[in-house]
Order: sequence, then C-alpha cells, then structure tokens
Amino acid sequence: MISVDNRISELLSQMTIEEKAGLFFHSMAWLDERELPERDGDPLLPGPVHDLVVKRHITHLNVAGPASAQAIARFARALAALAETTRLRIPITLSSDPRSAATERAGASHSANGFSQWPEPIGIAAMREKAAARRFGEAVSEEFAAAGIRLLLGPQVDVATEPRWSRINGTWGGDAALTVELVTEFIEGLQVDADAPRVTAMVKHFPGGGPQKDGEDPHFPHGKDQVYPGGHFDEHLSVFPPLFAAGARQTMAYYGRPVGLARNGEAIEEVGFAFNRQILTDLLRDELGFEGLISTDWGVIEDAEIMGDLHVARAWGVEHLDRASRVEKALNAGVDQFGGDSCTELIVQLVAEGRISESRLDESARRILEEKFRLGLFDGPAESEGTGAAFALSEARRRENAEAGLDAQRRSLTLLTNADRPESTTPTLPLPARLRVFSDSVDNELLANYATVVTDASQADVAIMRVSTPWEPRPTVFENFFHSGRLDFPADELASIVTRLTATPTVVVVGLERPAVIPEIVEHAAAVVGEYGSCDEAVLDVLFGRARPEGRLPFQLPRSMDDVVGGETDTPHRLADPLFDFGHGLDYPH
Repeated sequence: MISVDNRISELLSQMTIEEKAGLFFHSMAWLDERELPERDGDPLLPGPVHDLVVKRHITHLNVAGPASAQAIARFARALAALAETTRLRIPITLSSDPRSAATERAGASHSANGFSQWPEPIGIAAMREKAAARRFGEAVSEEFAAAGIRLLLGPQVDVATEPRWSRINGTWGGDAALTVELVTEFIEGLQVDADAPRVTAMVKHFPGGGPQKDGEDPHFPHGKDQVYPGGHFDEHLSVFPPLFAAGARQTMAYYGRPVGLARNGEAIEEVGFAFNRQILTDLLRDELGFEGLISTDWGVIEDAEIMGDLHVARAWGVEHLDRASRVEKALNAGVDQFGGDSCTELIVQLVAEGRISESRLDESARRILEEKFRLGLFDGPAESEGTGAAFALSEARRRENAEAGLDAQRRSLTLLTNADRPESTTPTLPLPARLRVFSDSVDNELLANYATVVTDASQADVAIMRVSTPWEPRPTVFENFFHSGRLDFPADELASIVTRLTATPTVVVVGLERPAVIPEIVEHAAAVVGEYGSCDEAVLDVLFGRARPEGRLPFQLPRSMDDVVGGETDTPHRLADPLFDFGHGLDYPH
C-alpha cells in the first residue's frame, strides 16, 4: 500500500501552480438552492460556488447562512460530484461555523435548522460537566458528518475576561482551566478518533481573543486592538497546548493586533496575528511545537460587501500593504490557508515574481492535503444510514440528540436569586402548577401547559419576563449581529422594567450572552434566572419544577459599568466585588 506521504508527494508533482494556489483558500459558499442539480449525485450547477471549484481550483468551502441540514446534505453531495469532474479530483472539505444555537449570528454561529439545538458553549460551561461537553461534541460530529460537513470552525476557546466583548456567548467562560477541561471532552467527542475523525476541529482564536480593547470586536476597524494591561497574555495562551494534545490539528489565527505586548524581552509587532511571524512561527510552531494547519480568520486580504455594506479587509496593522503583499507577509509569518478570501491569482503572481518559492507552497499544501487524507476524503464520500439527498442520520439518533440538547438547555439554567413569595416563607421557584401567570415574552400557548394564562398583569399571581443583555446598535447590518457596547439597561428602559417588577411579583429570566449589569433587577425581582440560549420549553420546565437548574455562572456578573471599564480587562476573575461571582448558582429546595 502506498503511504499517505507518498500519495501526497505524487499529487503535488502533478499540480500546477494554479491548482496549488487553490488549496490555500477556504472560501465562503453561500448555499443557493437554485444552483443545486435536480437529480441527487449530479455536480453543482454553474454559479459562484461552481466557479470557485472549477476555475479557481478551490477545495475548501465554508457553507454560510441558516440553511437546513437537509439542504446542506444535498449541497455536499453536489460538491463531491463536482470535485470528481476536475482534473485531479481533489475532494472538497466542507466546513461550517457552529449550527446548534437558538439564534442566527452571522459571522459567528448559525441557528439550529434541522440540527439539534443546544445552549451556547457558555451554557455547557455553566453545567460544569465533562460528560455533557463530550455528548455535545458527539452530537455535532454525528450531525455535521451526516450533512457532509467535515470541519467545524470551532470550538471557540478564548478566555472571556472583557465583559463587553460580543463573542462571549461562543466561549466556554472566563476561566482557562474550566475551558481546557470541558473543551478537551468536546474535541474528543467531536473527533472520536483523532487519527481518522469523521469531523475535525479548528480551535480558535489563536493566541486567545478575549482581551479586546473596550470590548469591541476585531471584525471591525474600531475593534482591531488587543491589549494586555494586566500582563496576562500567557494565561489566554494557556488553553491551546492542552487542546492540541487532545487532538486538535487545526487552529485559526485571530484578527486582533497586539498593542504594547512583549514576550521574553522582545516587543511583538503590532500587526494582526495572521501577519505576525513572532506569534505564528516563533511561538506556535517553534515554542509550542504545533505541526498542524494554521488558518487566518475570514477576510484578512480583500475588502468585501457584506449584507449591503462595504467592509474593509481585517488587515490590521498592514492596511497600507497591497493585497499581494498581505498574502506574502501572511505566508512568511507561517499561515497555511486564507479563510473567506478567494484571490488565488495573488499566489500565482507571488510565485511568478519570485517573492514566494514553490517549495514554500508545497510546505503548506502538504499540511492541507494531509488533513484531507486524515478525514478519509480521498476514499470517497462517507455513507450513513440515510440514502440519496436525505440528511443521513437516523430519526432515532436525531431524537436522542435533540433531547440531549434540550436537557442541556434545562440544566444549564442558573438560579441567581430566589426570594420568598409574598406572605409566605416558601421561595418563589419552583412555581406551583396552575398559578395565574402573565407573560408577554414567552409563548403563551406553551405556557398554558404549565399555568393559567392571564392577559392582564394585575390579575396574575406571578409574571414571567424574559430579557436579554443590553447592547448598543451599530451603523451596519453585519455589525448588529455582534452585540457590543454597554451592559446596563438605558435609564428609561430600566425604569419601565422596575415599574413592572414592583407591580407584580416577577420571575426574570436574563439571557446572559454577555455578563449583564442588573443590580436593580436583582433588587426588585421575585427570582432571577440566567440562561445561555435556552428555548421557552426548557425555561418553563425549570420554572415550574419539572427540571432543576444546575448551572453555575461561567463568568462574574459586574455590579456596575464602572466595574466593567475599570481595572485590567485581560485578567480573569478580576472583579473584587461582583454582583455575583464566578461559580455562583442556587439550588432548588428539596
């Protein structure tokens, strides 16, 4: 049998520079069902994605948007057939951001549309349970593989130390040790066999994306700076080596540019990590010994129109360089692959001009092809229980995953306060059945299965109010998928909430996508519950005692915005007097 190394060498010897250049780009694939063939198993019809594969020789595609699992499965099969029509028949690696969430967050994660819905990763962190993290990984692995997705652009392992940062919901909380403990289990569940996984992980964002200046996100120019006022770079970095040891062989370099950072007495160049040789080669390759694939985050080379607005390339610190020079600097820094872009002609140009050697291309191309062989893509498309264009996972297993996800949604809920009911020594929660309940923020048809629903709060024994962590709207559509800014409610909105809380005993369920500032709500509510992406059914099951809240806070909740903006925002657990500390959570009375 020919070894994988020899097969790769033979393949590289046959490839043109244009074909090698195609390996270097991991482009976006917006699934347009009008491009799908009528017959299952036929190649993808001509269109933008077809041209990426046929004309640009691109073999990595990131399926984007809230497409259903069934549609993605059809798309994957058409892509596989299209790859078979190309000269060298190099199979497509189809990737995706997470697809297990309650809501769509373009650029970060997708809603569960035919996939099982789970709490956000911070909800798994709230559960503090390794078995749940592993089960989550297993569900993602089964469902992604059944849809033809073979690479998860995740997990996101940044340590959440800056409370305003918009990506906290996708992290595993504010503690490095807890992140390592749980994500190790998730990766092992996802990959099953690290040497021959059905789905592989791309851990992100190297070397840790938690300490963004003012909590702004580096998808956008106002969030480009990453700062370490407390000198805790190494603590953010510390999560990566154990996860590489657990089998993660791909990592994504973050957008941010480190400002004022020095290591071992040497100032680190203030350019985005994708362009930073000190970080990718000196640290990641040489110091940490990482031998896997290094990808940029998405869109670091070219400007792009997103949702009707022009967004500049995230080439932070190297904005002055032309596109070819950006590619050159990233390759010299140690990058193997460019996420989101498709400018293959720039690599061809760099080789023709003698600025990048073909041997340098072969170095990264070998790593890229190794990953395809490791996934078994050269052995043909994986078949599962399903046939044809169906989402190839048995109905029984889909139900099991869905129930496991719903159970995690219930158990992740965190009971923050639980005052006595008026004129009673009994805590508010769990609520007894058939109370008169008012709510304008949960599904009243569903609520009727638990209580007598009233339409006037003055007639209610108790009210249920779901609120989300506040955020500040931004000028472009895409920015508003990234909830940034202040964490406290505007004065008029807070006054309205407090008025309602004082008029009727109210259980407040706070969506903690970021650490909300809620001291006034805590003061006036009959009970407060934190949630991390749980549906109404999961919430009501817990409020009415059909399930118990088991979550513990995966980060501190600040007492005020002054606490948020003060101090060293790269320092874990930095608040000396939080409203609720990391690990807080009450139990129901037995």
